[in-house]
Amino acid sequence: MSTDALVTPYRQLREETLTRDRGLREKVMSLEEATRFVNDGDHVALGGCHLSRTPSAMLWALIRARRQNLTVSRSIASTETDLLLASGVSRHVVTSWFSQGLIWGVSKVMRHHVENKLAVFDEWSHMSMGLRYRAGAMGIPFMPSRTMLGSDVGKRLGEGFKSMTCPFTNEDVGLLPALNPDVALIHVQRCDPYGNAQLDGLQFMDLDIAMAAKRVILTTERIVSNEQIRRAPDHTRIPFFTVEAVVEAPIGCAPHECYGVYEPFFSHLDDYAALTTKDPVQGTQGYLERYYYEPKSWSDYLSRLGMDAVLDACRRGRKVHND
Repeated sequence: MSTDALVTPYRQLREETLTRDRGLREKVMSLEEATRFVNDGDHVALGGCHLSRTPSAMLWALIRARRQNLTVSRSIASTETDLLLASGVSRHVVTSWFSQGLIWGVSKVMRHHVENKLAVFDEWSHMSMGLRYRAGAMGIPFMPSRTMLGSDVGKRLGEGFKSMTCPFTNEDVGLLPALNPDVALIHVQRCDPYGNAQLDGLQFMDLDIAMAAKRVILTTERIVSNEQIRRAPDHTRIPFFTVEAVVEAPIGCAPHECYGVYEPFFSHLDDYAALTTKDPVQGTQGYLERYYYEPKSWSDYLSRLGMDAVLDACRRGRKVHND
């Protein structure tokens, strides 16, 4: 699979950066309003990693908005990408691992779509995904690296992965093409109305993703004042000038986790695994209908997860943070 469409020339990046509105303005809006920043055919990068800080609420809104032909990239994909494929929102996933989790095995939904040529899965190494976002953030077309040179992962990517002889050492180096998403969806613990975001716990690749993307949609557990953000400036990881939209979405990663706030909804994920193991097609369609298309709001979605489950996940999340 060619990666040319995902690599943006420097002059274009420069022009888009110069025309970006850098004004300190409030950007708070609803999930539904934020979907207007995502167009059909866009490359959308997801922040967090696997079951951690997944921007579930924003993806819920995009699936309901019936976006189409999105290319989705993430460091490690999980159930959220299952649903993007099953809903028809995406037909192209770029990631390093595609599984609900170790105990549930490789995604059966992904296997169905890829093996039946309904979708494309570009598999890169964990390290290479991070370096590709880093190259995008730096405004360079590729990142030289030794990663993947010793495996068949690069060979399976065909023209997507190249190598060259280093002009200084005469050694072979791999060339990892930059990732410059049209939109980044990132969930954080808190941010101000302008988009200055603070992260607790592991940051994963989110800082580079935010700088590499042309637009960033932040969902957050809570919106705080700019004065509170300024009290701990060393915790501010994503600056306001990269952000187009701020959406307050409590429990916005469910059924995944948000460090220090809530843990994964394991019983719900077990039920989802049972559905997709029995039938990856009908299982996901039934799941989408019940949890994505029928609920009238994000709060209604959470109510379907169950108040007991929400409270239990929050209790476990606080315990992890306090311990």
